[in-house]
Amino acid sequence: MLKNYLTIAFRNLWKNKVYSSLNIGGLAVGMAVAILIGLWMYDEFSYNRYHQNYDRLVRVMQHNVYNGKKESQVSNPAVMAEEIRQNYGSDFTYVLQSSWNSSHILAYGDKRLLQSGNYFEPAVTEMLSLKMLKGTRNGLKDPYSILLSQSTAYAIFGDADPMNKVIRLDSKYDVKVTGVYEDIPYNSEFREMSFLLPWELYISSNDWIKNMTDPWGSNFSQTFAQVADHADIAQVSAKIKNVKLNNVSEEDKRYKAEVFLHPMSQWHLYSEFKNGINEGGRIQFVRLFGVIGVFVLLLACINFMNLATARSEKRAKEVGIRKTVGSVRQQLIFQFFSESLVVVVLAFVLALILVELSLPFFNEVADKRMTVLWTNPLFWLSCISFILLTGLIAGSYPALYLSSFQPVKVLKGTFRAGRLASVPRKVLVVLQFTVSVTLIIGTVVVFRQVQHAKDRPIGYDRDGLIQVDVVIPEIHKHWEVVRNELKTAGAIVEMTEATSPTTDVWNTNGGFTWKGKDPNLALDFPNSGVTHEFGKTVGWQFVAGRDFSREFATDSSAFVINEAMAKFIGMENPVGEQITWDDNSYTIIGVIKDMVVQSPYHPVRAALFHLSKDNGNVILLKLNPAKNARASLNIIEQVFKQYNPAAPFEYKFVDEQYAQKFGDEERIGTLSGVFAGFAIFISCLGLFGLASFTAEQRTKEIGVRKVLGASVTDLWMLLSKDFVRLVFISLLIAAPVAYYLMYTWLQRYEYRLQISWWIFIGAAIGALLITLLTVSYQSIKAALANPVKSLRSE
Repeated sequence: MLKNYLTIAFRNLWKNKVYSSLNIGGLAVGMAVAILIGLWMYDEFSYNRYHQNYDRLVRVMQHNVYNGKKESQVSNPAVMAEEIRQNYGSDFTYVLQSSWNSSHILAYGDKRLLQSGNYFEPAVTEMLSLKMLKGTRNGLKDPYSILLSQSTAYAIFGDADPMNKVIRLDSKYDVKVTGVYEDIPYNSEFREMSFLLPWELYISSNDWIKNMTDPWGSNFSQTFAQVADHADIAQVSAKIKNVKLNNVSEEDKRYKAEVFLHPMSQWHLYSEFKNGINEGGRIQFVRLFGVIGVFVLLLACINFMNLATARSEKRAKEVGIRKTVGSVRQQLIFQFFSESLVVVVLAFVLALILVELSLPFFNEVADKRMTVLWTNPLFWLSCISFILLTGLIAGSYPALYLSSFQPVKVLKGTFRAGRLASVPRKVLVVLQFTVSVTLIIGTVVVFRQVQHAKDRPIGYDRDGLIQVDVVIPEIHKHWEVVRNELKTAGAIVEMTEATSPTTDVWNTNGGFTWKGKDPNLALDFPNSGVTHEFGKTVGWQFVAGRDFSREFATDSSAFVINEAMAKFIGMENPVGEQITWDDNSYTIIGVIKDMVVQSPYHPVRAALFHLSKDNGNVILLKLNPAKNARASLNIIEQVFKQYNPAAPFEYKFVDEQYAQKFGDEERIGTLSGVFAGFAIFISCLGLFGLASFTAEQRTKEIGVRKVLGASVTDLWMLLSKDFVRLVFISLLIAAPVAYYLMYTWLQRYEYRLQISWWIFIGAAIGALLITLLTVSYQSIKAALANPVKSLRSE
């Protein structure tokens, strides 16, 4: 019986090649989109799962009240881990202190590589369950040791054995390779950790850490932990709440520090905090694409149902004869389900091919390293379930509808589908275009929001501005010589050093007072140390006062503040006013326009700038616009290598770094646009099929109308108006739905656009034009047909 059903299914598919192609093609595209989204969601949910103790790993974080607001931060004092181990050790398997992932120069022989890595306490290999390829997990117990990732070891030593080889670190220390670990996957928080160094070396090599009078007063490191198997993470988090508050000075108690544990399972998808409350994060994108995947697949299933029921009259006699010779309705339902299953299986095979072909593009857009999980049993179990579910959805309505025909009416020739028979099809078409238009509007709003933030004045000139991270201080020792050589060669306009880049905040400070300040207000402001040429290099814009100048010796005790700071301290004319910082008095000499340093979607933080007495962390150079950029970079590289031969010349364009701030939103917008395009394509396939069937069904009517004098335009309007009416209804539904969804989405951004009416008008015009283009081919083809052929049998 099953063989007979399959034979009939393939025969019908072959007999109706156009409709079969539309069905299989539409389903394949819908399934391909759903599979891609499924792989993307799997990658998102599997983030950090490479680490075996994923469910027990946590990051120690803090809530503090800064500038009157409750802020959440990752940084901790360097003594945090030891304090937790001593007082709450029974609740943890490991509590480890770590530096921030930062760049270091690894030199061996003639090779010099700039790589990113961390200083960590020795048990990191166990806590993160690193897979050691060489050496043991105890490699970091030697204070002058280093563990390398597999790719870093190969980059330095090639095929030679790296074990016990000595590497020169930042031209300061010799460290011995005591182990090599497998590269950490791309979907891990620690993916950029190319090497590991002992925490003990970090402490011993930085005198400022050893000489701190108040070890609890500076947050400059990270703390990671593994909660014991018998302990509950939430309960342990509540236990350690006051671990910092109990150790800080009375003055620092104003910050009301609350320590808590943030589980690794939430690092990637639930990373955003507001007023001390976790508000989610990337999980909203996961939910969004999950919904899109379901709807795109549903659109493809709707096509199948529409085309199957539209051609119901063609199979009415088949159903009538089968019922007459004894087939019961259950058998007919099973037959039609088997036919839909055949279509779904063929579509699934085609979908897998499309997924494999499109994955490189999809990975590039989504910033992923995904592959089809061919060897994963769960993948194939999901695929089988996916096929059965899709076959059930796609075949349910046709099977139930076609099997309900009454054989007496069919065989007497009195069967008519009736006017109400087309109502479900019309409802499904409306649903299709409602989803498609909603996706289009959503995509436009996302791109407009990104552009709105890009158009925001950033307060400085990033064109031609490059950044070089300072790993070793050799350039600083020859600062004036390097600067003069580069200016004389015409490579740069100016250069400067700073403790923070223009695209991020690397250091903040408290301890500020000024006239009229609330004595109970706890403060924390970005406070960058710069050289005299900083303003000329970055092109900041003054609204009052002046820039730092070498002509004024008193500028060593001066601040340049931004507009947000001027507003925060509540002074109408702050130039000349005094701010005390750690018992030292500073004069405000200038006010600049707000520089967008962190998120372009949020207000600029109140910030200060002062002349630095120490080496900067970054060097900023303004390229000469009158000279070729490549030629200028070559000159800069030569000069840097002359005075800093131990460091490879690595630079970043500031405008590219700033562009990365829009990465997530741009990726979401691009992917939404792609999926919206597929949704429109699938919907158009269905419209094309229905228009083709409608034209075929009304062939004689068209012939009669032509004989009576109807023009091609009249017939085109006759055949197109029903579809336009359906799309117009879908627009009326999609507009308020899209507005509500996008208005809600925009609320997460403090700097956001207002949704314009033209977006809806544009989407409506676009949808109508697409509809007319889709149905016009069949309409005009039918209108141009010779009426003699359609009426000769009448």
